[in-house]
Amino acid sequence: MNNKFREEQKFTQWWLWLILVGIGILPIFGIFKQLIIGGKFGDKPMSDFGLILFSLFIFALIAMFWFMRLKTEIDQKGIRVNFFPFTKKQVSWKEIRNTEIVNYGFVGGWGIRLGTKYGTVYNTKGKIGLAIELNNGKKFLIGTQKETELNRIMNEIKPAGNKVLKK
Repeated sequence: MNNKFREEQKFTQWWLWLILVGIGILPIFGIFKQLIIGGKFGDKPMSDFGLILFSLFIFALIAMFWFMRLKTEIDQKGIRVNFFPFTKKQVSWKEIRNTEIVNYGFVGGWGIRLGTKYGTVYNTKGKIGLAIELNNGKKFLIGTQKETELNRIMNEIKPAGNKVLKK
């Protein structure tokens, strides 16, 4: 019996990548028009240096979304979550008061959401997640796309007092 849960998620929404690619075309066009063919980009063009800095910022933003990953591991030792490049958490079962698989709905977007009723929410899409309450009262939630597998593993290894989603 495999008593381990692993999931890696990333931003795969087509509309998000359409927006990011659309934003990425703007500095490419600006660099081409202003730096390569020598014209000016717009009625009030920014300096060449400003255009290069703006382009680097946009490309860094796109790269961040490309490399961003939400990795979750659950086993007999505890729960580990790594939302690269932002945060990495590890909690043992001794530190956890309660866990519950919930339908958290829409919490104002995806990524890292602070100040929700579930505490900090880490998600990339969807509305199902593992809500975790620690003994010290802190809460956080990890989104999942593998609800069935998460239900199974939580039933197998969860300490008493933890709940799974009821449909």
